[in-house]
Amino acid sequence: MTGRALRLADLTWPELPPSATVVVPVGSLEQHGPHLPLETDALVAEAVAVRAVAALDRDDVLVAPVVAYGASGEHQHFAGTVSTGTPVLHLLLVELVRSLRTWAARVVLVNGHGGNLDAVRGAVGQLVDEGHDVTWAPCAAVGADLHAGRTETSLLLHLRPDLVRLDRAVAGATASAAELLPLLRAGGVVAVSANGVLGDPAGASAEEGRALLEEMVGRVVAVISSSVEPAPSPVEPAPSSVEPAPSSVEPAPSSVEPVETPQGAR
Repeated sequence: MTGRALRLADLTWPELPPSATVVVPVGSLEQHGPHLPLETDALVAEAVAVRAVAALDRDDVLVAPVVAYGASGEHQHFAGTVSTGTPVLHLLLVELVRSLRTWAARVVLVNGHGGNLDAVRGAVGQLVDEGHDVTWAPCAAVGADLHAGRTETSLLLHLRPDLVRLDRAVAGATASAAELLPLLRAGGVVAVSANGVLGDPAGASAEEGRALLEEMVGRVVAVISSSVEPAPSPVEPAPSSVEPAPSSVEPAPSSVEPVETPQGAR
């Protein structure tokens, strides 16, 4: 981090800068295998957002509290998963941005969960049509795997090593995203992985996590500094940079909405 990240929640209303840009991390609360915490996506999204704001080191760019729940119906067979579903998340993001825009000049959503993609894209599209200055950025890195594998394990070893149960880290489904998609569509993550892992955490390290985080932060800094919405990232696929594709509120299989063509990992 270059400078400091101004946190919206720490300020009083007279301290808010005029024409502020507010960066809102969006995560999820869902299973991440037997070795990573349920809040993995929220932790990563918040870390990326905070470091991106700190890197800019500007008094008019603030980071908001993380939206800790997301669309995670594809994981609903696993205990601990709490999903809003896509329609509710879409509505929540629309209302949050409408409220922010009564005093903020611009809003940037930083998405940490691939299952949120439909809600994030849909909300941003609707808000832009309404005339709001809003965009979004994925937590993306080239070569990232799907879910609770080496990528996320490395990120958590860097960010919160105290929450990683390395002694429980084992491989899950290691087939390609293209091979897994039909089964994921039909039955959710449990249909392809009994332990909830899509990938193999073997070889994960804090060093690799630091490099991945720096890459993600660089991408988000570029989006915050620009007014152009990012093109689909090669690293936030569906299943997506950590999770498989958009889902509804009910448990899979009925809750799993069609998965998009993989773009990366998350």
